[in-house]
Amino acid sequence: MKNSFISTSRVIWFILVIIWMSVIFSFSAKEAEESTEESMNFGRIVCSIFVPGYDNLTDDEQYELAKDIEYPIRKCAHAAEYMLLGLLLAGALYVSSNSKMWNVLFPFCIGSVYSVTDELHQFFVPGRSCRFTDILIDSFGIIVGVVIYYKITKVCSSYFMRSKSQTGGIE
Repeated sequence: MKNSFISTSRVIWFILVIIWMSVIFSFSAKEAEESTEESMNFGRIVCSIFVPGYDNLTDDEQYELAKDIEYPIRKCAHAAEYMLLGLLLAGALYVSSNSKMWNVLFPFCIGSVYSVTDELHQFFVPGRSCRFTDILIDSFGIIVGVVIYYKITKVCSSYFMRSKSQTGGIE
């Protein structure tokens, strides 16, 4: 029964990885103009939430403010989308608690290779480019996602161990 659960959960993790890689690919396939417009729209939302008096600014001032934060928003988006990929890869590729180095390195390597291929893909999209800094940001996001996965796993594991010891192993 337990082996069936492990393989079923692993399949689910891998399906989530494939779906998320497809989402990342679709973001990268957008031409520069469309991608910039999405970043600008998100910048306007961020400004309306965090900048006091944003709604009182002229349209030109709002545009300039959104334009000023467009680049950091893009880089944060890179880190965030690859952080989620790192978390999903860690779940899909988890071997055992005895293989800590493997459990960190393998998802990191797979995610980083995907980041490189994603940047190469962007090179062929009109107006987009392949940037080494984006690969570094993506790789940072991956390692953060892997660490988050293992912190969550550790907390859940200690909770369930504590719960079992308090009930005498009876569930």
